[in-house]
Amino acid sequence: MPNKGRISEPVIKILEKAGLKMSVKGRSLFAKTVDEDINVMFARARDIPEFVADGVADLGITGYDLVLERGVEDRVEFLLDLNLGKADLVIAAPEDSNISSIDDLKDGMRIATEFPNITRKFLESRNLKLEIIELSGATEIAPFIGIADLISDLTSTGTTLRLNRLKPIVTIVSSTTRLIANKESIKDSKKQMKINQIVTGIKSVLHAQTKRLIMMNAPKEILEDIKKVLPGMSGPTVSQVLSDDSIVAIHAVIDEKEVFSTVAKLEELGAKDILIIPIERIL
Repeated sequence: MPNKGRISEPVIKILEKAGLKMSVKGRSLFAKTVDEDINVMFARARDIPEFVADGVADLGITGYDLVLERGVEDRVEFLLDLNLGKADLVIAAPEDSNISSIDDLKDGMRIATEFPNITRKFLESRNLKLEIIELSGATEIAPFIGIADLISDLTSTGTTLRLNRLKPIVTIVSSTTRLIANKESIKDSKKQMKINQIVTGIKSVLHAQTKRLIMMNAPKEILEDIKKVLPGMSGPTVSQVLSDDSIVAIHAVIDEKEVFSTVAKLEELGAKDILIIPIERIL
């Protein structure tokens, strides 16, 4: 797992919601989990693809861009897209330059990047021969201090590019956080069982993130109208309220984006005591 960075904390939360609680002591590089057969190693996200490909780790969570940069995409199995850390690796140029599209790129131009391998492969696929200058940070400044004409860098919102007076020219690759596996590990019957458990646990958390449990009481006579508003995942669950034969309790799981409009419709129909509850896992 990543030892730091913007995806580290969200990944830990997902695993813990999946039931894989970790016991971490200080800045330890290793952690035990509630399952004695599953241990966690913390590493730089950039190193994780190689660790998994070489079998140092059976599973890894890292960015798709880093897997490509390491060149191990054919040596690992992609199991899940966690839909975290969305970003595009783009080629960008100064706003006041005459470069507006990939057609304006010329052989001999210099491009600064932290992703030399992906950038080189992309340029070669377009028959472009640019000089690649590898930097370990502060890529945005390169065109303004004469180091390069262009940069190749990650952007999620484009804000950093705009702040540094840069404009995106072309997207090289879109990236998200992935769960990857060593190809030999997934063939091992004992390890495969644990891997499947981890995949199922993470899937259940990801599926639940966009869902909400909605609960309410309503008069029996409007039940059919409520069913039309609340189909739920398999139809709403309806039960009798023991204190009042004319009232039923209704439960359903709905998409988070539908909560606002659905609650308004339910109130209009006459539902009451409406509760909206987050869901940790859906299996």
